[in-house]
Amino acid sequence: MKTRVLPILKDLLWIALGSGIFALGFDLFLAPHEFGAGGVSGLAVVVCSFVPWLSVGMFSFLLNIPLFLAGRRMVGRKFFWGSLAGMLISSILLDTLDRFLPAVVTEPLMGAIFGGLLVGGGCGIVFMRGASTGGGDIAARLLKYKFRELPIGKLMLLIDLCIAVITGLAFRDLNKVLYCVVALFVSSEAMDAIVYGLDYSYVAMIITDREETIRNEIDKRLARGCTYLHGEGSYSRVPKNVIYCAIRRQQVAELKELVMQADPDAFLVLQEAHQVLGEGFNRYSQGGL
Repeated sequence: MKTRVLPILKDLLWIALGSGIFALGFDLFLAPHEFGAGGVSGLAVVVCSFVPWLSVGMFSFLLNIPLFLAGRRMVGRKFFWGSLAGMLISSILLDTLDRFLPAVVTEPLMGAIFGGLLVGGGCGIVFMRGASTGGGDIAARLLKYKFRELPIGKLMLLIDLCIAVITGLAFRDLNKVLYCVVALFVSSEAMDAIVYGLDYSYVAMIITDREETIRNEIDKRLARGCTYLHGEGSYSRVPKNVIYCAIRRQQVAELKELVMQADPDAFLVLQEAHQVLGEGFNRYSQGGL
């Protein structure tokens, strides 16, 4: 029983933290300038500006109900309950923090940048725990099943840009639309940085005549496996074994050093990899991002 409860509590704590960061960024930097964060909360800013008695948190909660009902069949049980918790926590915190936070006066551009950074970062933390804050997050998560090649942050950006246009039409202010776009872009980048960026690795291709020496050094010093790709020099027509391996970001400098020590004439190509799945790295779970 204890082994099942602890992971759930851990997930809830992370979801609460992400929801808190989301609400903090929204209430401190975006709402004072009437900038939408996209999704339900962004739409709530527009609606609540015309209906003063309705709070952003309450409207977000009410609009999330049909979205949850519509998406329940497609999302997994963990995502559904985690998102329900994220939606409730973020809705409560949006209203609570709005009442108790001191008024912060920021220049609009700075508000858009830092608001987007906190909102995107908070949503990214929630997504990392297999949940969401509801609303547009659920729509983006469902679209991820259809568009597997697009990062979750970019899907959110597409949805939220529609909300930005609605915001501009509602307030008849082009500057507000442009600030919203800035906030949404920063939010999208921050979200992808949290969801994918913490897992950045590098893929190395090494063309050398001393492949055995370099392979042994990689195995000994970096504890990484290698694969030989069979190649051929286009001019010399001499067969070559190309070393192909994936390494952590912090191992890049040591890889360069050991390759150049073993063979100063080696040809080394490094490419960033958003995700590396397999032994020594992460494992993919069904329905993952």
